[in-house]
Amino acid sequence: MRRAGLTHGGFYAHFHDKSELVAEACAEAFAGAVVNLERIAALPTPAQRARLLIDSYLSQRHRDNRGSGCLIVAVGADMGRLAGRGRAGFAEGFVRHLDRLGSALRLSADPERNRDLVTHLMSSLVGALIFARAIEDPARSDALLASSRRMLRREFCADSGLWIPDTE
Repeated sequence: MRRAGLTHGGFYAHFHDKSELVAEACAEAFAGAVVNLERIAALPTPAQRARLLIDSYLSQRHRDNRGSGCLIVAVGADMGRLAGRGRAGFAEGFVRHLDRLGSALRLSADPERNRDLVTHLMSSLVGALIFARAIEDPARSDALLASSRRMLRREFCADSGLWIPDTE
């Protein structure tokens, strides 16, 4: 607050209540992901787009930089216990984020299938990152990230199409 030239009271006076502050912070965090989505969208194939997302999301860097990482991982579980404008703001931002992600990835020409694939991929990424952050042993956490990347690449990055069964 001091570096921004504000007092705590001066800062909080910009918001009706804490719930409004949460909603604004969520909107800002989801908007910050647009740059990454533009990089993904620029790639020519669904497999390349999915691979970029998988590899960057399940990287050691993303795991270790909690303060600048994914909002969904950071506060998603807490949103179920929140009510009012804060929860609504997160939910609106989350739905908009999934829509943007679907537009960037373009995993299927069928909009419903694309939404299902993107939701499944994002759920898998979020779960794997939560698990990797929860494991204290760095070697086991790294192994979990590597295994999750490998499995999701098989599922989403195969040259012959999506949903390739694991043959190992």
